[in-house]
Amino acid sequence: MGRLLDLFSIVAVVAGAFFFLAGSVGLLRFPDAYTRLHALTKADNLGLALVVIGLLPQMDSVLAALKLVVVWLLVLLSSAAVSQLIARAARRREQQP
Repeated sequence: MGRLLDLFSIVAVVAGAFFFLAGSVGLLRFPDAYTRLHALTKADNLGLALVVIGLLPQMDSVLAALKLVVVWLLVLLSSAAVSQLIARAARRREQQP
């Protein structure tokens, strides 16, 4: 059972790293601020979720697992707020989507 959890953790963390990489490629490749924001926020949120899910079985205590989940939730909230601010700034500069 331990090896199965280790395998699950490895697969989830590698998948999360793949989504981080895909978001970074989208940030570099897409032409305007709106599509860059969309690619980056979606891929990074999913990537972080997969990394946290992959690390949860490896935690020694419930408190450590809870800390991971709280960090993930804080990143989700701050990511949404920051992307709204960036999109608003791009709209004020009159960049059309």
